[in-house]
Amino acid sequence: MVGQNLSTLAVDRPSPPRINLLTMVRLGLFQMGLGLLSLLTLGVLNQVLISELKIPGTLAAGALAMYQFVAPARVWFGQLSDSRPLRGYHRTGYVWMGLCLQAVVLFVAVQVVWQLGASAASGWSSQTYAWLGLLAFIFAVYGLCISVSATPFTALLVDISVEDNRSILVGSVWAMLMVGIVAGAIAGQVMLEGVTPETLEARITRMFVIFPVAVMVLGILATIGIERKYSRYASRSSFADREDKVTLGQAISVLTASRQTGIFFCFLLVMTLSLFLQQPVLEPYAREVFGMSLGESAGLNQFWGYGILVGMGVSGFLIVPRMGKLKAAMSCCLCTGAWFLLGIGSGLSLSSTLLKSAVMLFGLSSGILTNGAVSLMLDLTAAETAGTFIGAWSLAQALAQASATVAGGALLDLGRRWFSETFLAFALVFGCEAIGMVLAFNLLSRVNVKEFQTRSTKAIAAVLEGELE
Repeated sequence: MVGQNLSTLAVDRPSPPRINLLTMVRLGLFQMGLGLLSLLTLGVLNQVLISELKIPGTLAAGALAMYQFVAPARVWFGQLSDSRPLRGYHRTGYVWMGLCLQAVVLFVAVQVVWQLGASAASGWSSQTYAWLGLLAFIFAVYGLCISVSATPFTALLVDISVEDNRSILVGSVWAMLMVGIVAGAIAGQVMLEGVTPETLEARITRMFVIFPVAVMVLGILATIGIERKYSRYASRSSFADREDKVTLGQAISVLTASRQTGIFFCFLLVMTLSLFLQQPVLEPYAREVFGMSLGESAGLNQFWGYGILVGMGVSGFLIVPRMGKLKAAMSCCLCTGAWFLLGIGSGLSLSSTLLKSAVMLFGLSSGILTNGAVSLMLDLTAAETAGTFIGAWSLAQALAQASATVAGGALLDLGRRWFSETFLAFALVFGCEAIGMVLAFNLLSRVNVKEFQTRSTKAIAAVLEGELE
């Protein structure tokens, strides 16, 4: 009865063409841009704040993490893209608007960083804390800009894909994220080569002009014409042509109808937290324990990018289709935890080669894990409320990344107090990540896609019939 109700209410439209590999790669230009921006915020700016301007790790990480703490807005922006199209398109207009705003906000942010550093250099005062608060506020605004663009973009991937090509789509699109990180790491290393305290400000400011503009152009090229040609949202959604669009409350009712939503939400929290605890401390680890330069430590991101690029590609075309999304993700939870322990071992031996190998292997296993997890995420998304579901999954990931950024810095500060050796302070962070990956494995073992789909279909039918409170 439920299936019949949904099928009669859905609009009969010709099926859009299936996306090909070239189109998937073009979509990946958007993610490539995000990779470039992640290098700016957490690959370069965290080093400048902590190692160059001597801002305490907890305060620096906390200010940067504000762009993730506004993540609850992603649910609203996702639902908005479901129900309020811009110029006839549910996703594209929001994506472009967010990209343009990001470029402006990032340029303002780096100007505030220099003011914060100048104030802190002459002694911490109320003015210094005011600059720090302003920086945190600007990164909160930056987070809203990301929410406006990234959440509708991921919902667009649901709209244009079918179940049997999602692992390839995820592998292709997220592989381009790694291309962006690698390209950004290489470009950053070149642009920062030979930097001195006198030239630091000019070099970093230049990066914060070039990279955001490039990201804006890449994002527009990635998405132009895609929704018009490939989107299946109108033919899939029972709400698409209704005058009474689905409300945020109704969308959340569908979102929470299955206990699988809560289980997967918790898994994303724990997995993402465990993956990113190292994000604010990896480059300082390379500099303080291994004696690397600013450019060399920023270049570590390319080794992680190489690994995750291979992991994404191999998993999308071979591993996930053969093992299945769930088994592939579960196996790589444990593998990723093992590579964190290898990172600790590299510090014991002071082997920069071993550190680079650990970073690359971590990228390889986390690439496979990400492909499996994101493919599951798209499966655990109801077509009618795709933006809202993607907003919820993005919320879990963003909250975890924000917490990881702050917790990573806080754990490092705590380790410095507990241990006399700098290495042990960093080892504390990596050890906590290994434990977290074991917890993520346990949560993922409880995920059941069929149960989710059954419950969500019933909830959507109840909304259509006006019975869901």
